[in-house]
Amino acid sequence: MLEPRLTLWPWVMGALGLAVADQITKAWATAGLAYGVPWPVLPGFNLTLLHNTGAAFSLLAQGSGWQRWFFMGIAVAAAGWIFVSWRAMPAAARWAPTALMLVLGGALGNCWDRIALGYVVDFIQLCYSPWCFPAFNLADSGISVGTFMIVWELLRDWRAAGAPVQ
Repeated sequence: MLEPRLTLWPWVMGALGLAVADQITKAWATAGLAYGVPWPVLPGFNLTLLHNTGAAFSLLAQGSGWQRWFFMGIAVAAAGWIFVSWRAMPAAARWAPTALMLVLGGALGNCWDRIALGYVVDFIQLCYSPWCFPAFNLADSGISVGTFMIVWELLRDWRAAGAPVQ
């Protein structure tokens, strides 16, 4: 008998919820922060409005504009891969679908910025004097946490597969 498959709607709605929350926080940051001026919230935690035409850590930000379309293409391809992966998952799965939900929500949030603005709005900045981590946003956090969860799951499965049989 076939094993029941994952119901997609809760995961899609979670991803859309993350993308909407990301857009709301970016709109707030754009309306309330001066560009490039750190606003200290706590020691080591600033809100600093920045525009990023590149990827994480501003990779490829110095390109001539092609990177906008390149990263939008990656987001679309990732979304397709996520839907195919979700369809193959058993109904009882929780860790992997949650990870993919976070990655999809983050990809959608940043892709919307690229479509509407041509850049991604970043505003969260963590510092340890004098060094500051590159500014990021809620979508970036979803992508990072989701990716970490996927890698964790893969390493756990890899280790389990290599464990000696007792």
